[in-house]
Amino acid sequence: MEQQRYDNLKLGERGAIISILAYICLSAIKLFIGFTANSEALKADGLNNTTDIIASIAVLIGLRMSQKSADHDHPYGHWRAETIASLIASFIMIAVGIQVLIGAISSVFEGRQDSPDLISAWIGVFCAIIMFFVYRYNKNLANKIKSQAVMAAAKDNLSDAIVSIGTVVGIVGAQFNLPWLDPLTAIAVGLIICKTAWDIFRDATHNLSDGFDVETLAAYEKTVLSISDVEGVKDVKARNYGSNPVVDIVILVKSDLDIQEAHDISTRVEDELKRVYDVYDVQVHIEPHAI
Repeated sequence: MEQQRYDNLKLGERGAIISILAYICLSAIKLFIGFTANSEALKADGLNNTTDIIASIAVLIGLRMSQKSADHDHPYGHWRAETIASLIASFIMIAVGIQVLIGAISSVFEGRQDSPDLISAWIGVFCAIIMFFVYRYNKNLANKIKSQAVMAAAKDNLSDAIVSIGTVVGIVGAQFNLPWLDPLTAIAVGLIICKTAWDIFRDATHNLSDGFDVETLAAYEKTVLSISDVEGVKDVKARNYGSNPVVDIVILVKSDLDIQEAHDISTRVEDELKRVYDVYDVQVHIEPHAI
């Protein structure tokens, strides 16, 4: 089972590499056309994709480091390496997002009157289509290998496709004597970059600080209570190592059971949580239930 998780991480590298190659090509095209066609929105979109290159590289590094086996000073393994990489990427993305916002707001106050060339709109449409197909690929891959990191990359791909569509709207609108609409769209792109960076930061810090979804905890407890000979659940906690949930649970059993019977119950609890929720590891503590 553990080897399968390592194999999934290796397979997840493929999605990160595809994202990196797509972002390199599309950011180069957007920045070149954005400068030559005089489109602030397309330039902002291109800068957005450069941050996505960094984020995808961080995911790739994290996936590779997470594959390292446990050692003497990492007895639980290196699963959280991808979470740390995501945190670093969020800092870089917020810096670029703020830079885009400053440049776009400056263009608005400068009162620019020129409209970008219409070719920038066609480039935006082309890039949106490409990113949608990359999103579909990474989403299917993430569902197949159950990787939170690859699914996060897929959601980022989808947001980039939406950003490109928004860029096209701003560029086309600028053709109708509304040149201010192009830098205004660039402001929206900058805000989306900052919002994406914040979401990555929030999720990464929630994971690293051992935060866990309370509804999932409730589902764990309900499942354990349905197991025969479990009289109650005194406490249940969980945390994530990368994409791998680890559960600590205290169950109540009849006080007159012998050690072997109590051990068998705890084994059933472990097996059921692993089977139903694909939990990586379960630590079960048994306490006597007062009759």
